[in-house]
Amino acid sequence: MRKLILSLLLFISFQSYSQKTTDTIVSQKLKEDREFTVSLPESYAKNKTKKYPILVLLDGDYLLDPFQGALNYGAYWDDLPEVIIVGITQNKKDERYSDCNFDPETGLPEGKGERFFEFIGQELLPYIEKTYRIAPFKIIAGHDVTAGFLNFYLYKDQPIFNAYISLSPELPTRMEEIIPQRLSALNQQIFYYHAIADGDLKTTKERITQLDSAAATIKKPNLNYLFDTFKGASHYSLVLHAIPDALYQFFGVYQPISVSEFNEKIAILPSGYVKYLENKYEIIEKSFAIKMTIRINDFKAIEAAILKNKAYNELDALSNLAQKNYPKSMLADYELGLMFEKNGDNRKALKYYQTAYQKDEIGDLTKDMMLDKVSDLKKGFTKNGKEIKTETPTQEPPAEPIQEEKKP
Repeated sequence: MRKLILSLLLFISFQSYSQKTTDTIVSQKLKEDREFTVSLPESYAKNKTKKYPILVLLDGDYLLDPFQGALNYGAYWDDLPEVIIVGITQNKKDERYSDCNFDPETGLPEGKGERFFEFIGQELLPYIEKTYRIAPFKIIAGHDVTAGFLNFYLYKDQPIFNAYISLSPELPTRMEEIIPQRLSALNQQIFYYHAIADGDLKTTKERITQLDSAAATIKKPNLNYLFDTFKGASHYSLVLHAIPDALYQFFGVYQPISVSEFNEKIAILPSGYVKYLENKYEIIEKSFAIKMTIRINDFKAIEAAILKNKAYNELDALSNLAQKNYPKSMLADYELGLMFEKNGDNRKALKYYQTAYQKDEIGDLTKDMMLDKVSDLKKGFTKNGKEIKTETPTQEPPAEPIQEEKKP
C-alpha cells in the first residue's frame, strides 16, 4: 500500500495525460453561478464513440488531483477503467458548509443543503450527460462534511449514484442507523466505501464504527462494501491512503486476471474455465457499463487453466470466444490446433496451425511459432519409414502483431 501511495504522489507530479477544463453553470436551484472542473481521460478525444463512467467529487478543489492521479496510474496499467471526473468547487468561500446544511432534528438536508442536493441531481448531472459521453455508472466522493452529505443520495428509492466514497465522514443526525437500513433495502447494485483514521475525532470514529457494525452484517450479492481504518493516519493523510483502496475495491473485477485470481478462483475449478472468462466480462459490462474486448492475457490465463487441468475440449469454446474478439488474428485457429494436438489428433492440429500461420500475429503467437508447430508435427507423420509430405507455409515477413499497449 505504501508503494502504491508513493507511486500515486509521484504520478501526480508528472505531466497529466488528461484534459482539465474549468466551467461554470448558472444554477436556478442555488440562484448563483457554480464553478466545477472536468477532467477527461487521455483517450476521450481519440475514441469518438466510447462512453466513460463519471466520478463526481465534492470538495473538488483539493480532491480532484489525488483522485486523478490514482485513476491515471491505474488506467496506465489497465487495472482501472478511464473515468470522467467532475470536481465541484466548494472552498473559495467555505461553500461546503452551507452546501451541506441539514436539519439537526430530522437529519435531512434543509435550506441551501436541500437546494445543493437538487442542484447536483437536477442541473449539474444533466448538463454533464448532455455535454460529455457518460456511461450509466456514477460515483460520488467527499471528505468529512461533504462525505457525510453524499450519503443523502442513498435515502432515495432509486439512487442516482451507483458508488459512494465517504472519507472520514461527519454524519448528519441518525445517519449511522439509516445508511445500513438503506444498503439492506435497496435492490439495485450499490458500491459503498468509507474509512476513518486514527487522527479523526473520537465521536466521529465511534459513529462510523457503529455504521460499519451494522452494514458489515449485510450479505447480498448486489452490495460491494468495504470499511477501512488507517492506523497512524491523520484526518487529511487518510485521503491518500483511502483513494486507491476504494477504487481497487470497486473495480476489482475489471482488472486483468492476476496470479491470485488464477490460483484461487480459476485453476481450482473442475470445469467451466471459458464460462468464467465470459462471466467476468459480462459482469464488467453489467456493473460499469463498460463493453470491452477480452484481453489477450486473460485468454492465455484461461488456456493455462485448461491445460493444467487437462480439460482440452474446452479449447473449442475458447476458440469460439477468440473468433468473436479477435477475428483477424491467429488466436482462434491456434486454440483449435492446440486442442487437437493435446487430444492426439496431430493431422487436424497441423491443419489449424497452418491456417493460423496465414492470419495476424497476436500477443506471443507469431508466424515463427506456427512454423515450429507445423515442423514438429510433421516429424510424426511417417509411412513405411518415409515422411509424408505436407504443405509447409511459405515464409513471409511477419505481420504486425496485435498486442496490448507496451509497458515499461
